[in-house]
Amino acid sequence: MKVLVIGGTGHIGSFLVPMLAAKDDQTIVVSRNRKSVEATGWESVQLVQAKYVRNDGKWSDFIRQLDFDMLIDILGVDVPATYEAAKLHCKHFIACGSLWMFGPPRVVPTPEKTQESCPFEGYATRYSELLSTKEQAEKDGVMFTAVMPANICGPGKIPLDGHGGRGLEVHKAHVQGKPVKLPHGCNTLIGPCDAEDVARGFFLAVCQPEESAGEIFNVGSSYALPAVQFIETYAEIYGCKIPIEFVSNETFFGSVLPDPGANYHFSQHMLPDISKISTKLGYEPKHSPKETMERAVEWMKRQKLL
Repeated sequence: MKVLVIGGTGHIGSFLVPMLAAKDDQTIVVSRNRKSVEATGWESVQLVQAKYVRNDGKWSDFIRQLDFDMLIDILGVDVPATYEAAKLHCKHFIACGSLWMFGPPRVVPTPEKTQESCPFEGYATRYSELLSTKEQAEKDGVMFTAVMPANICGPGKIPLDGHGGRGLEVHKAHVQGKPVKLPHGCNTLIGPCDAEDVARGFFLAVCQPEESAGEIFNVGSSYALPAVQFIETYAEIYGCKIPIEFVSNETFFGSVLPDPGANYHFSQHMLPDISKISTKLGYEPKHSPKETMERAVEWMKRQKLL
């Protein structure tokens, strides 16, 4: 099997590609920068350089010229155009989405169905494109699968912090035990999922194409942490006390954390229902939320970021 991975040197790809290589799949990784990867499991991987740009004919021509049986698009910059360029020789197209694309959840755990209109234009557009590409693939007789992670954590990237971002300075403030403000009564669920577990979802779809064809799968942790416990878990990991100061919703969303992309973590539950991929593909997350947060912090320490 020849597998093309777009974005294979990123957070998810750094775990997924060695899984594919160990399976003896011929793996081609497309990356913006053609850099050597000196890591176990990458010895047989072919690295090619290309710039993934939306509505770019050069990108489509590049995809058409490659030889592969399966394509995994982790970046999702332009899924419809990439699919159209790949469909003549691609047997299985696997795209990466996000739990955010379903919109504010009506139920928790949240299934792979539209909940409300997604408030974020970029995610809303990509979700619409995922659905339309899925429909087109069914007409074309090409297997299509989408994998929808929630909050990705673990080694390789600065994890979500107590301010709803991925800020190194915020983590340094956590280490120092500086207070974190939350809205009164905040009990929002936050489900950090290890990038290795996210990669495992893609890998299972690769290994079981017939079972995953035509499906949208959530991947995530087996449980989530209420916002207060999320902060307390960082305090435990960092070996300090992080005081929580409760403020009114008006103050929190109006001045403390006005950015919608940041405060969404404290207004909407992020706990995906992973029962479908568990039943159909045998998915089982390896790392708990606390474990993946610990792994991310240890990675930051190894990188001398903290």
